[in-house]
Amino acid sequence: MSELDPRLNAIRPDLAARHLEGRVSARRFSEGQPAHVISAVAPIRQSPRHDAGLDTEALRGEAITVYDEDSEGWSWVQLARDGYVGYIPSQAILKGARPEANYKVAALRSFEFSGPSIKEPPLDWLSLGSELQITREIEARGRRFGVTTSGGCVVLGHLAPIDALETDPVGVAERFVGTPYLWGGKSSLGLDCSGLVQTALRAVGVLAPRDTDMQEKVVGSPISLDPAEWRRGDLVFWPGHVAFVRDRSTLLHANAHHMAVAIEDTAAALARIAASDGPPSSARRL
Repeated sequence: MSELDPRLNAIRPDLAARHLEGRVSARRFSEGQPAHVISAVAPIRQSPRHDAGLDTEALRGEAITVYDEDSEGWSWVQLARDGYVGYIPSQAILKGARPEANYKVAALRSFEFSGPSIKEPPLDWLSLGSELQITREIEARGRRFGVTTSGGCVVLGHLAPIDALETDPVGVAERFVGTPYLWGGKSSLGLDCSGLVQTALRAVGVLAPRDTDMQEKVVGSPISLDPAEWRRGDLVFWPGHVAFVRDRSTLLHANAHHMAVAIEDTAAALARIAASDGPPSSARRL
């Protein structure tokens, strides 16, 4: 097999993506089929089992390529946003071209109601960053809703045009404070340190890779490890961990110590993490 990173390349001994032919060994190659996520959030697992490790998650509207589907209800896919490869429940996706998204969820979390009223039963929930095609807008009882391709209704004030960008990634990350820590998570119900960073950066138009080691290599440029020189929006990395610099005295990160997204005193955090994992490996600025 090739030395290509299997997290970002669809490679198995029996099957690989067609564009990798000639670079890797596999018994057969596939062009893959386009599809998109229809669940609010779907797990991307290391193997096709519900008890397999959670590598990341895909949100509603994400485009994917399906390379294989088994009889047990699992599809082997690659995400279009960050290139991550893994196994997703087949019931969470729909094959075929994705409807062109024109809106995204800008609130931390919202609901898709069965009709144009907040008293209607919700069909689903939606996390920040989910992408939707809104087919029309309607007003009912003084409130405006966007109607999705499935006929559901989302409060228009919770949405933003698909090309709208935030200006402060830390401000986006601050909305998640208190959200439970979840290894591999990438939604407002639970996320990990690199998932928080990836989500916040995407909101400002920076397409970061999924995992901490990948982010440390390509996001921004290296800066001093002296905390006195850090400023809001800088990223501080340790092996397997990343945090935002929030201001001159605090960091913001999803972490297993608090088991949540938390704001922590910088000096205290550096000392605490140094005791178990050592000092930061790098700091980077967008």
